[in-house]
Amino acid sequence: MSDESQTDEDRYELDHATVRAINEAAQAGDADRLSALMEPLHAADIADLLEQVDREERVQILKLFGAGMDGEILSESDESIREEVIGALSKQVLGDAMRELDSDDVVDIIEDLDAAQQQVILGELDASDRVAVEAALAYPEFSAGRLMQREIVAAPEHWTVGEAVDYLRAREDLPTDFYHLVLVDPAYHPVGYVTLGKILGNKRDVALREIVEDSFRTVEATEDEGDVAYAFNQYHLISAPVVDETGRLVGVITIDDAMIVLDEEHEEDILRLAGVSDDSSLADKVIATTKRRFPWLAVNLVTAILASMVISLFEDAISTIVALAVLMPIVASMGGNAGTQSLTVAVRSIATKDLTGSNVWRVIRREALVGLVNGLIFAVVMGVIGLIWFGSVALGVIIAVAMVINLVVAGLAGTMIPVVLDRLKIDPALASGAFVTTVTDVVGFFAFLGLAALVLL
Repeated sequence: MSDESQTDEDRYELDHATVRAINEAAQAGDADRLSALMEPLHAADIADLLEQVDREERVQILKLFGAGMDGEILSESDESIREEVIGALSKQVLGDAMRELDSDDVVDIIEDLDAAQQQVILGELDASDRVAVEAALAYPEFSAGRLMQREIVAAPEHWTVGEAVDYLRAREDLPTDFYHLVLVDPAYHPVGYVTLGKILGNKRDVALREIVEDSFRTVEATEDEGDVAYAFNQYHLISAPVVDETGRLVGVITIDDAMIVLDEEHEEDILRLAGVSDDSSLADKVIATTKRRFPWLAVNLVTAILASMVISLFEDAISTIVALAVLMPIVASMGGNAGTQSLTVAVRSIATKDLTGSNVWRVIRREALVGLVNGLIFAVVMGVIGLIWFGSVALGVIIAVAMVINLVVAGLAGTMIPVVLDRLKIDPALASGAFVTTVTDVVGFFAFLGLAALVLL
């Protein structure tokens, strides 16, 4: 790899020299040097830095740079260290940082903190901000009500562009980021929205209702945030008004928050497919990480014992024909890999709502045929290898047939198991892996050893 390509790949990573210099300044207690190094960094980079260093280094950095912490850094910080970072800040610094943020960011920060820290932060907010945050926290966890920001830019549906421009210019408390002016009826029900670009690009006497966006749709405050994120991605939304049970406008969700949820959903699926807790982090301690991973390792042990029990049924065949012990891991491994491929595609398709009742049987049929074709190809390869390696035509045929059986079953299991689990309201990303591995191991061993016992003994 060339130096140029390395530079291109690393351009958004923290510079190692900078990280080393920051640690050295922190260890030396040089607050001025530390501030000079950290202040030019983006808030997201500072948050990454705090996560990457160990706890002692993080404590020292926070001690010297605490006054420089702002709300954006706290918002970008990983949940695993956020409580520790907040605990290291003075009430004044914490209050100033929280007041810089929109209500949705404040909710995101404090919803996972303990009650004592929540009260500290709420106590530092202005009365109006505190009411908005407490109202958001009253909604269910992982709902649109938690995700939305209360800072709304709305206008009567009968206004013109000129009236809207004058209103926006006169208002002093506009949100930091917003993309639409929401139009409401007299009952404060959202009826449409207009992009800022269209407001700026039209004459003052143009009615706002004449330039509304076709993409307009509302979100219920109790709706699951994962479904909201899917809607943003599916319909290319930039923002969406949030309504309560009466249809009144109570907030707005913007694309940045929706995409964070979508990213978290994908990350969660990846971690769960590997049997790793979705709240794992690089900053976790050994004991915490061990506790999270132990249950799924225990499940894997049970499934491995089940596969071993199948092998034990054919002890006599294995002891008579040593070649079986050499070849049987190949059949199980190929089935496991094929099953994982089908499983990954199925779980992703379920998460993106692409795999539905209308196409599920077509997808299952496709995966089975893919397994059959791959099985036939590798059956020929392994049949030849078995013949050359052990000089036995029968052994080559047996492993070839077992390969076909296991790869077809792997394709079926990798697709059907997550579909069934999803229908049973069980997270397919969390539970499918263990079942698919068990099926491919058991079927692979049973097919290969069973055929060998029938044909060779």
